[in-house]
Amino acid sequence: MSESIQQSDLVLSPTSFKPLVKEDSEQGISRPSLSYWQDAWRRLKENTRAIVSLYIILGLLAFTVLGPQIWGASGATSDVDQISKAPFANRAATIVEPFEPWDQSKVTASNNGLQLDGDPTTQAVRLVWEPMAASTNGYRIYRNIYPTGPERALGLPLGEVFPSQGTYFEDRLDLSPTYYYYTVVALGDKSRETQEFQSHEFDVTRVITADEAVEKNLIESSSDVAVGDEVMLAWHPLGTDYLGRDMLARLMEGAQVSLFIGIVAPLIYVLIGILYGSTAGFIGGPLDQGMMRFADFVVALPFLLFMIVFKIAFGVESGESGVLPMLIAMVVLLWPATARLVRGQILQIREEGYIDASRLLGAKSSYLIGRHMIPNTMGVILVTLTFAVPSAIFTEAFLSFIGMGVAPPTPSWGSMCNEGLKTMNSTPHELIFPAVLISVTVLAFNMLGDGLRDALDARMRSRE
Repeated sequence: MSESIQQSDLVLSPTSFKPLVKEDSEQGISRPSLSYWQDAWRRLKENTRAIVSLYIILGLLAFTVLGPQIWGASGATSDVDQISKAPFANRAATIVEPFEPWDQSKVTASNNGLQLDGDPTTQAVRLVWEPMAASTNGYRIYRNIYPTGPERALGLPLGEVFPSQGTYFEDRLDLSPTYYYYTVVALGDKSRETQEFQSHEFDVTRVITADEAVEKNLIESSSDVAVGDEVMLAWHPLGTDYLGRDMLARLMEGAQVSLFIGIVAPLIYVLIGILYGSTAGFIGGPLDQGMMRFADFVVALPFLLFMIVFKIAFGVESGESGVLPMLIAMVVLLWPATARLVRGQILQIREEGYIDASRLLGAKSSYLIGRHMIPNTMGVILVTLTFAVPSAIFTEAFLSFIGMGVAPPTPSWGSMCNEGLKTMNSTPHELIFPAVLISVTVLAFNMLGDGLRDALDARMRSRE
């Protein structure tokens, strides 16, 4: 056999150990140890789309909270001189003398169709036309913003003139600085329109008197300007709506309503869902089954029907804001989804070993839920909240759009879309701006939710 092992060879002494010296070539720790939330924030910052979405959301909050203080204009004030004006439209006005009645005794009939007496301005458009057939029993005057085609869509009827009154007419009805197409149609028996008519296009210019300019704070004194000078009307960077209200101010005020409902309602019903779902999941048994069957019953309730019931119960009349009924309807009916999700997480976490260890150490149920279970579901809760916010914003916009949510004159993005839809062909900016804000907000919250889901998912770390 092999040589025997000497007893002295088995004796260990301090000199038998040699300290390990780290070589320069050895690789050290790649990054310092991070907590769960620190690592989640690091992963979120690496997601460009999520960070851009976060900045967009912060910008929207600043637009909502700080914007009205910075801009200063009111969304309820009408600028009657600029109704349905597009962004960056010409806002120059020419100083003229105060309005004087038309001396029709000096007017002579036109020999060349429909003509003007004087310049066409927003003060008045004075029409003079050539007499038509001798059998004409009168004339009917129309105004349109589109040219007259074969279908004879003549536009707005302004009035009628009888032959004894002459062949002239003064239009002062809500004139705007634009191109108008005037048409004079001859009337036959029983005031029926004949095929004989005269039509012409006129470019109406905006004018204002010096006293009106002082009243509107456009100039300090009437002596500062002379007839023929130009002054600039109030600036509306995003234009005005059909009542002359500043679109930028209304978008800010609408953001306060839309984001209030879109953020406050999810915070409340997500909190209710957390408490309800965690209680059901932790207790388990028949109580858990009974609580979840009640949640299924709430899910089956029709949201729109209860929205109508709440509006009736709160006595919301036409023209009154429906913010409170909508908020309560969302809180009462939308919590079960969060409760189901949290319950599923609690059922999984309560079987973990550290929960059993805490029980053995005498931890109470309230401590287990508050210290271990809910904190370990925070990732899921945050993701759920970020997806609940755009859903609530879209729900508010949809209900307001169909007239069941926030009602005018209280602005919200949904109600503004409803108002803008009516004038979409002529003034599309009244629909485009609130629709774009709704789309950007919903998209930003959804992309941030995707980023949070990836950052907080522990399974994603194993793939790195």
